[in-house]
Amino acid sequence: MPINKLALVRYKVIDKCLQNRRRKWTLDDLVTACSDALYEYEGIKKGVSKRTVQLDIQNMRSEKIGYMAPIIVTDKKYYSYEDKNYSIANIPLSGQDMDTLSEVVEVLKQFKGFSYFDELGGMVNKLEDKIYRQRNKGRSYINFETNNLLKGLDHIDQLHKAIINEMPLEINYQSFKARSGSNLVFHPYLLKEYRNRWFLVGASENKKAMILMNLALDRIISIKELQQIAYVENKLIDIETYYNDVIGVTKMPHQKPLKIVIWVDGLNAPYIVTKPLHTSQQVLNRDREGMVFSIEVIWNFELEREILGFGESMQVISPRHLAGKIAQRIKKMNDRYLADGEK
Repeated sequence: MPINKLALVRYKVIDKCLQNRRRKWTLDDLVTACSDALYEYEGIKKGVSKRTVQLDIQNMRSEKIGYMAPIIVTDKKYYSYEDKNYSIANIPLSGQDMDTLSEVVEVLKQFKGFSYFDELGGMVNKLEDKIYRQRNKGRSYINFETNNLLKGLDHIDQLHKAIINEMPLEINYQSFKARSGSNLVFHPYLLKEYRNRWFLVGASENKKAMILMNLALDRIISIKELQQIAYVENKLIDIETYYNDVIGVTKMPHQKPLKIVIWVDGLNAPYIVTKPLHTSQQVLNRDREGMVFSIEVIWNFELEREILGFGESMQVISPRHLAGKIAQRIKKMNDRYLADGEK
């Protein structure tokens, strides 16, 4: 049974009251304590009804939320714990709870760069400690792809807030081809992640026209907010659907997807079936030798790299000019290896 935030506040207040055995607690006392807490922590002024607190006590006593609190009533009006050492904070976690928490902790630890997770970091550490002490194993059985050496993650939070607050930016950016960084007045629209690398999509003015740009965060040198100029709203693309027909992040605004037909040998075809290259993927044919797939995507560098990564087990059948482009790259690769062998 899920517990909402306000109910959890009330449960904790009731628990704290009942642990204080130096005072006798009536229902009215508990109602007042809960009302005061909700006003203090949540700014809720209307208070809590007796019926709500009675239901809270009933829930705490039951198995619904796992507390099974030994709440008793003496003299027909005073509430207390029958076990003076009882507290809902001391309830041990079940095995299923521990498994779920362990997985959640591992997932949370993957989020770096957002300020939300700076605040969450302490809570994650506490969860890890609690899980370790209860299990006394300290082992994790889930592992995520991460790259702790990747640059630019420290920019994520500032860029995310700039997008939300529609804040123009001055970005000093140095591409791999440039010898030094150059300043761009940039209007950010979207943060996008691809294979552990983050990109900022937005617009920059070029010859009095706004052009869509894609900046790799690991090539950003510095960021400065430009409060003195107006933010240019996104009228270039539909952010929600722009990357639907793309593998990766490279795409021009008016670029159209192509139907690309690919053959994959029998050994590797199951991998393509279970992990499709793209959501548009369809099976066109299959036999003992392999399978033929089709995808409808933009032809870009990332797609070429994906195809080349399968080596001899994958072949582009059509369009023919794209198949020829892959063949040229394979020939250059072969020539390079042959040249190295002759040295």
